[in-house]
Amino acid sequence: MAGVNRDVAMVAIVVLGQGALDTARRIQSIYPGSQVHGLASRVRADVAYDELGTHLRDLYARGTPIVALCSAGIVIRAIATCLADKRAEPPVLAVAEDGSAVVPLVGGLGGVNRMAREIAAALGIAPAITTSGELRFGMCLLNPPAGYALADLEHGKRFVSDLLAGEATRIEGAAPWLDNAGLPRAADARLAIRVSPRAGRSGDDLLIHPRCVVAWVGDASHGDITERVRLALREHDLAPLALAALVAPMRDAASKALADAAHALDVPLRFSDALHVKGGEHRESNGIVLAVADQPIDPSTIGRARGRLTVIGLGPGSAELMVPAAKAALAQADDILGYETYVRMAGPFRPGQRVHGTDNREEMQRARHAFELASEGRNVVVVSSGDPGVFAMAAAVLEALDEARDRQPAWKIVELAIVPGVSAALATAARAGAPLGHDFCMLSLSDNLKPWTIIETRLRHAAQADLVMAFYNPVSRARPWQLDRALDIVREYRLGSTKVVLGRDIGRPGESLITTTLEQLRSDQVDMRTMVIVGSSTTRGFPRDAHSEWVYTPRWYE
Repeated sequence: MAGVNRDVAMVAIVVLGQGALDTARRIQSIYPGSQVHGLASRVRADVAYDELGTHLRDLYARGTPIVALCSAGIVIRAIATCLADKRAEPPVLAVAEDGSAVVPLVGGLGGVNRMAREIAAALGIAPAITTSGELRFGMCLLNPPAGYALADLEHGKRFVSDLLAGEATRIEGAAPWLDNAGLPRAADARLAIRVSPRAGRSGDDLLIHPRCVVAWVGDASHGDITERVRLALREHDLAPLALAALVAPMRDAASKALADAAHALDVPLRFSDALHVKGGEHRESNGIVLAVADQPIDPSTIGRARGRLTVIGLGPGSAELMVPAAKAALAQADDILGYETYVRMAGPFRPGQRVHGTDNREEMQRARHAFELASEGRNVVVVSSGDPGVFAMAAAVLEALDEARDRQPAWKIVELAIVPGVSAALATAARAGAPLGHDFCMLSLSDNLKPWTIIETRLRHAAQADLVMAFYNPVSRARPWQLDRALDIVREYRLGSTKVVLGRDIGRPGESLITTTLEQLRSDQVDMRTMVIVGSSTTRGFPRDAHSEWVYTPRWYE
């Protein structure tokens, strides 16, 4: 890792209780985009979790930098089973709850000691850094800044050991970040730190490659792109680690071959109809044009990325019931769109993210706006509650794309993904037990988008088929009569003793769960925020405690 990306990686500041929150917020101010993760049963934070060890391991596995406000021993024991590859470690630090100590634990190649110094400076203390090289030289030679890559980690360790043993070094090439390092230097030193895009063996020297090469792929349909780029680099004696980006014309933005090549070469993929790189020279080989600049290149300054549109489900409302893929999409998004209530549920947002909240009835306009933003190369997320494919935004997004296929060619190259979520029916069922344990159906009782006659027909068939039924949008001020009419239909086919579950605001503060029967159910027990699950002839219940019961539908019929 060249360094901590504080924008995309998003530092996770993990606390166990309220007493650590003030220190956590002070650390959060250092890293724009970071979030405070709090134990759900003890503290209200940006992100809730239920079990510390599991949460820390999940963050570590995703490469998220971790600042844990608890004892170092707790953190070490939690992530011990994950420690395998030093080169892939994210920074992990332990910080005392009162801010009196900062201890870098792992992630030396990910900038953990640099983070320790930054946090310690903000807290007005000295970091507990124990790395010999960092203590002697004031920096980690094996962790060059963004825009540079270390050629060989194992050789680098030997190089640092030689310096610690008394050897001196000289610097060949531009390495401005070393200007103030406390390195033992000598013009005639046997060892050298060489900064060059050239390939080749480093001997006893420390070789660092500036990422100053861009590969232009004018024809994505010809041959293996990865091998073509590697061959071009070899022919011009350029190191693969000097490659900063892969660039191609906009017409090829949807090319899977290009995306696979960028992944294999571990570089960003950018799109532009012309290659513009300041300074340096251009070289061509096998249809690949290599632009070699005289300093590291920021890929974000070249053309633009392929736009991405992700439709996610937030789940029923609580952070712990949101799937990790949805959380990751939100963390990386440039723009977040959705019904204002759901957008607020998706926060907090990092600085720079643009939020577009609209009325709940503007689904198609929202979908079109999302495609317009994504077609400009932005990373866009559209949020829904529950699951985006269940009476939610995924269908509207696909409908907008279907309608615009011929009129909006730029929309077709947007990378589209649908991330599932926990639907209201599934969340309510889980609270009650397993009422959806056998065949079931989901029905919306809203006639805003379909005639009531269609709803009645489907209700009658579902009731006759003895399906468990989950009712979305059961009542509203505009149609208070429809639930009663729906229940009248169901009662024609179900006994009055049929189990019914009412889940209101499940997964949100103030949630409630009621178990009743079809005979006892009253429409005034239900509002638009209530999920109604009507059991089948086999659905049954038994006492859970003195005030509630478990409800389930067996997976067999007698």
